[in-house]
Amino acid sequence: MNNLNIDFEKVGGMVPAIVQDADSHVVLMLGYMNQEALDITLESKKVTFFSRTKGRLWTKGETSGNFLQVKSITVDCDNDTLLVKVRPEGPVCHTGSDTCFDEVNKSKTLFIDHLRQIIKERKNNPSDQSYTASLFAKGINKVAQKVGEEAVEIVIEAKDNNKDLFLGEAADLLFHYLVLLEAKDIELDEVMQLLIERHNKK
Repeated sequence: MNNLNIDFEKVGGMVPAIVQDADSHVVLMLGYMNQEALDITLESKKVTFFSRTKGRLWTKGETSGNFLQVKSITVDCDNDTLLVKVRPEGPVCHTGSDTCFDEVNKSKTLFIDHLRQIIKERKNNPSDQSYTASLFAKGINKVAQKVGEEAVEIVIEAKDNNKDLFLGEAADLLFHYLVLLEAKDIELDEVMQLLIERHNKK
């Protein structure tokens, strides 16, 4: 993230910075950065822009407390636009909306993609301290068994009215299902494609 090759002079000393939620992938806002704003952003891990109307630097959230915590910054193919992935601390827009485009940013389902990458990393670079790596080390039978166990447990919890316990079992089942897919070298996208094809046949 610190080795960004940006052509600031190409566009008059400032480049557009597209801000995207790192988990949901929803576009939150657009701002502009000069070199100083980028340097402060990289150092503080909070998004800082250069305000063209106020003629000064400003950190998003400096008055509201709704900071944008930086997770990654990448540059486009022309070296003149930034994509800043963040985790927002509250609404992004000054109007109180989740985004400056008045879109709702509540879904966390795309976190699954991040979790899949972690699971893949645990398989390819195992650690003695990793529970996930220990599952892979025990083989496909153990992984499949864990999915079966979690499936039974969620069925049991579904019959009661304890939401917290049910959510816990739901999370356990989803996690172990993703581990099983990785153990079988099957991408979740393949499963989704099959669901799409079935849907399109209706």
